[in-house]
Amino acid sequence: MNGPFFLPVRDIVRKPGEMREHRFEVTLAEKWGEGIVAVEAGETLDLDVRLESVHEGILVSGTADTEYSGECGRCLTEISAPVEVEFQELFAYPGEEETDFEVQDDHVDLETLVRDAIVLSLPFQPVCQPDCPGLDPNTGERLAESTGAESPAPIDPRWSALRQITDQDGAAESRPAEKEES
Repeated sequence: MNGPFFLPVRDIVRKPGEMREHRFEVTLAEKWGEGIVAVEAGETLDLDVRLESVHEGILVSGTADTEYSGECGRCLTEISAPVEVEFQELFAYPGEEETDFEVQDDHVDLETLVRDAIVLSLPFQPVCQPDCPGLDPNTGERLAESTGAESPAPIDPRWSALRQITDQDGAAESRPAEKEES
């Protein structure tokens, strides 16, 4: 078994209290994530891992740092941001009980553990800035880059009859003012 996420543990297997630390980089071979944002293939993943031997197996804890990219959920501009996750999992020794993670041939495979931690930490509705106004529903242009021309607020059709009354009042008020000036 070999690969970028396989770590040998032969020297600490069944020696409770022993510990090893590893710091390494992995270039992702495939895209991680399926939503609006994802960690793209070819992105570098920095791992800082501690392997501790305990009676039940190997306790793996550490951090993973990388960068995700995608689109803002409100205005659809390209965004990218760093993501850092912490993880901890017990890789049990093979035996009678079924576990999610096991020590296999004196190695631990961190890929599933790290991928799950990173993908679950990706934002569900990412935004380019916390107060991103999004897109104009009428024109489709970004409100943050608007030309500055104020569009009139839409009027509820149920209130449109009142607009006619206010238009009449405005016309009636302007006529006497014109007569006084003449």
